[in-house]
Amino acid sequence: MIIYIHGFASSGEGHKAKLFREYFINKNEKFMAPSLSYIPELAIQTLEEIIKNSQEKISLMGSSLGGYYATYLAHKYNLKAVLINPSAYPYITLQKTLGFMQSFYDGSSFQWRESHLQMLKKYEVQEPKQENFLLLLQKGDETLNYKEAADKFSKAALVIEEGGSHSFDDIERYFDKTEAFLR
Repeated sequence: MIIYIHGFASSGEGHKAKLFREYFINKNEKFMAPSLSYIPELAIQTLEEIIKNSQEKISLMGSSLGGYYATYLAHKYNLKAVLINPSAYPYITLQKTLGFMQSFYDGSSFQWRESHLQMLKKYEVQEPKQENFLLLLQKGDETLNYKEAADKFSKAALVIEEGGSHSFDDIERYFDKTEAFLR
């Protein structure tokens, strides 16, 4: 089963999640994209329950903050993971979002606090097992500096493209590569 982990203030119904869901379902692969709490400890707890209760081989995909979560879970459970424009240091990059935020998916609001940044630090992986990761990075990411992830995962399988955006433009081009890596 493939678990897709969405980014900050997003949901399991985001654009990339829907695209990957359709692709993997058409390939008869089990795919799950849960909508997670904005509270890091609750998000990780939910994902760990899914992993621990699954009777199947698990692979992960994560976008942005979801890439950070996927890194932690892949490290803890020795899983393969595809990271799409992942946040390497969200406890730093998400400092600018402290205060009231709005979900990109349903418009609901929540308060992002310093305590949430501190929670994120607990999931830091200093030395990820590089061979377990495929990174898809676009230099045009307007939210995160792609170099941070490229440096942290310098020995992983890397795709680094000119241009693009934080959403990773035309992700469909990498469906087959993603599937092949996760198998």
